[in-house]
Amino acid sequence: MVESEINIKKIIAEVLAEMGHDVPASSAQGEVAAVDDSPLVDLTTEDLKKQLLVPEPANRDAYLNYKDATVSRIGIWRSGSRYKTSAFLRFRADHAIAQDAVFNDVSSDFLKEWGLFEVKTKCTDKDQFLTRPDLGRELDDENIALLKKNCNERAKVQIYVTDGLSSTAVEKNARDTFLAMEQGLKGHGIEVGAPFFLRYGRVPAMDAIADVLHPEVTVALIGERPGLATAESMSCYMAYNAHGGMPEANRTVLSNIHRGGTPAVEAGAHIADVIKMMLEQKASGLELKK
Repeated sequence: MVESEINIKKIIAEVLAEMGHDVPASSAQGEVAAVDDSPLVDLTTEDLKKQLLVPEPANRDAYLNYKDATVSRIGIWRSGSRYKTSAFLRFRADHAIAQDAVFNDVSSDFLKEWGLFEVKTKCTDKDQFLTRPDLGRELDDENIALLKKNCNERAKVQIYVTDGLSSTAVEKNARDTFLAMEQGLKGHGIEVGAPFFLRYGRVPAMDAIADVLHPEVTVALIGERPGLATAESMSCYMAYNAHGGMPEANRTVLSNIHRGGTPAVEAGAHIADVIKMMLEQKASGLELKK
């Protein structure tokens, strides 16, 4: 320990002594206690549904079955009127993960590895995207030109990926979902347009894209707003003959695509079947008969 740190430790010990607190001899002499350098446990790796936190529960099996049926935090116990420290730290950790999902961008490496070309809405950065939802629904002339250059117009199905409110959800689920969709649609003999990535996109951006490319069915894979249960949840929005000013009731959506909900591959296969129905019925949303 350097001399300045020893002096600070002595000063703290003297102040504590003056306040009437017991001070260990090592602190008064500026000695350093042994440091535990063992790796810290990552709280987020623990399965909340498996944790038995209530001491001596009256019905252990019923308690665990209840926890297994919901993502809510059941029986986290307390110390007096407060949460236990472990529960509080897990809240903080999950909240941090949710914030990262919102504020981080989908990485360029992810898009490059997949081979998606990128366009963006009228938002200039993440802050504007979060504070101006209206700009996340519109495209400027430059990005309209990029779409026309890289995509064929009037495809049967046009699929694109957009960050929405969770970059984590997109990076975890979008590619596997798309590949399963593509395989399913190919099996149905349905043409798919060139996929792309839309940065800073809201759900209604699909209407602006449809006004440019005019596909029969427009499909958006978009990150959902994260919560404390998961930051990895993605949705798929679909619309037949989408266009500007289209009613929200005309969109079909499959949500909760993630490892704890509907797995990506399973979701992709189901979405392909739904798209087939849309093309057969020439309808989507509330007008689609299942």
